Amino acid sequence: MIYPIVKYGNSVLSRVGDPVTSFDKKLEKLVADMWETMYAANGVGLAAPQIGVSMKICVIDISSGENPESKLVLVNPSIRSQEGKQKGEEGCLSLPHFRANTPRPETITVQAQDLKGKQVTLKGQGLLARAFAHEIDHLNGILYIKYIGMLKRESIKRQVRRKVKAGTW
Repeated sequence: MIYPIVKYGNSVLSRVGDPVTSFDKKLEKLVADMWETMYAANGVGLAAPQIGVSMKICVIDISSGENPESKLVLVNPSIRSQEGKQKGEEGCLSLPHFRANTPRPETITVQAQDLKGKQVTLKGQGLLARAFAHEIDHLNGILYIKYIGMLKRESIKRQVRRKVKAGTW
């Protein structure tokens, strides 16, 4: 099932997600729906709050579906370490049509659980590190615009307010 993507301004995007405690068929179905939703939206990552579910789950595939081994499911993830710096253009399915140069760590090590509840540790560099940071931020109620310059951030917020007022958001 493809869910509608929740857009900036919805309160679920600014809340810390609830930890997952049940690793069952319901969770597997939700994750399968998240994959379907993310690919339909041409994303490389999707966090549960972006489909209105306030839980600590995200899916990431920086290959955009080209490499099945690249598919990652992170349940209850946390960043354990980060190194270096990178700055690159970043967008978000919850802020469609907006992009901004966003600083992120170059390398990130994440600890999470898989779909069965098993603890996993993953290390990502470059785009994968960016995706880890971006999606884990979503699970903690943070959007990438927090990290960009004030002028660019305010410009995006102003444009969103205009779209809301016009009924196009």
